[in-house]
Amino acid sequence: MKINFFRALVFLIAIFILSVFLFSLNKVKIYDTQNLVGQSIGSFELKSVNGKEIINEKILKKNQYTLINFWASWCAPCRAEHKYLMKIKKNSKNLKILGINFKDKEKDAKKFIEEFGNPYYFLAKDYEGRSSINFGIYGIPESILIDKNLKIIKKFIGPINHEDFNNILKLTK
Repeated sequence: MKINFFRALVFLIAIFILSVFLFSLNKVKIYDTQNLVGQSIGSFELKSVNGKEIINEKILKKNQYTLINFWASWCAPCRAEHKYLMKIKKNSKNLKILGINFKDKEKDAKKFIEEFGNPYYFLAKDYEGRSSINFGIYGIPESILIDKNLKIIKKFIGPINHEDFNNILKLTK
């Protein structure tokens, strides 16, 4: 009798664990960007790296398209993607790039821009990383492509590459 109770208990625990596992497979994953597409970005206000100017969502409405790029000078993948940001700036007439410098030092950010070039029409700072969380940023580099209505068209996780470059040009024609 004790053996049957023990087997039944083990069987129920196994069913419970399997049910939890199967249920969790259907959960939205952190990096699932499909749910972001079509959503609007929220209101925000960021200071420029030099601290003299401010940018917010109202200013972004003036752009036909904006690519919001989160980067840092200490980030190796950010260095790899930078050449594509420069190419985007050169080849896209309808797109402006907003750079948000993430958890960096001002002098290092300025040195990076001087060395590699400035693809940004506005360079904002988020040295504590608090504002980036509001954009759904979990790591860098990440970029968010929005239209003039502040609707998210696409989110790029990781460095922008050649395929992303071509995709961005197509989406912003």
